[in-house]
Amino acid sequence: MAFPFPLLFLLFLSIPFSESKLSVDYYTKTCPDFNSIMRDTVTTKQINSPTTAAGTLRLFFHDCMVDGCDASVLISTNSFNKAERDADINLSLSGDAFDLIVRAKTALELSCPGIVSCADILAQATRDLITMVGGPFYKVRLGRKDGFESKAVRVNGQVPQTNMSVNQLIKVFAAKGFSAQEMVALTGAHTIGFSHCKEFSNRIYNYSKTSPSDPEMYPKYAEALRKTCSNYLKDPGMSAFNDIMTPSKFDNMYYQNLQRGLGLLATDHALSKHPRTKPFVDLYASNQTKFFEDFSHAVEKLSVFGIKTGRKGEVRRKCDAFNTLKA
Repeated sequence: MAFPFPLLFLLFLSIPFSESKLSVDYYTKTCPDFNSIMRDTVTTKQINSPTTAAGTLRLFFHDCMVDGCDASVLISTNSFNKAERDADINLSLSGDAFDLIVRAKTALELSCPGIVSCADILAQATRDLITMVGGPFYKVRLGRKDGFESKAVRVNGQVPQTNMSVNQLIKVFAAKGFSAQEMVALTGAHTIGFSHCKEFSNRIYNYSKTSPSDPEMYPKYAEALRKTCSNYLKDPGMSAFNDIMTPSKFDNMYYQNLQRGLGLLATDHALSKHPRTKPFVDLYASNQTKFFEDFSHAVEKLSVFGIKTGRKGEVRRKCDAFNTLKA
């Protein structure tokens, strides 16, 4: 079917210009070994440090939710600027994830200096790791530039927090253009990784006058968590797996756990009860294929949120510093 020129022009205009510059084969000519270098670096790191996949996925999410996927979360604080990574909620981001990006950037700079952005490295590494631990494959469009700004004060309110209500969570995602269903699909990322005890301690200690733990939580699960976290005030690094059943496999077990009272975070549990989110929790619990399809769609959408292209960004020489000093 042939479209008249005016309609074709309107269809073209409906695609954001920055997104139209992205393509899956962006580095085919300028850095032909990009895919193999990324795959080798990611595989080696994940084998040596199995928590890298979850850590990198969280790093990617925290980057994209604050002013778009522009690698601003990788910037280090200096005497002139407190950067995103030093915002309170980002202090627990994975050291292995940061290390992976440094390793990949170093390898790519040796092969094709000044070509591949840190934002693209983070996006591609996230997809490769999700696939490596059993999750769905989805296409990563490339061509992002690295942002010129990273400020800790920009983080608050942009990233979901464990003390938020479901309505507050929905508003955070809606501000980025995501529906409640897309939010539930993206939260399925909690099928891998862990949370620090302080994030859920209010559910397992002194919950109320009549119950030490949240009565909605499976009692033996709460008891086991109290033992795991018994020393968390002295050791803030103490943590528990988000998915107690298959903690290192990307699957739909997270949603099944929520139905059984085995949700770790209060926000996770709330998704299984709230009328706007419960139907999607139940859907994904019973249909892993649907979860994978919807997660792939949502994370692809996230990966192009707020991207910088052309002169709106740069290709950093080092991922933790702007090419020119920013005040």
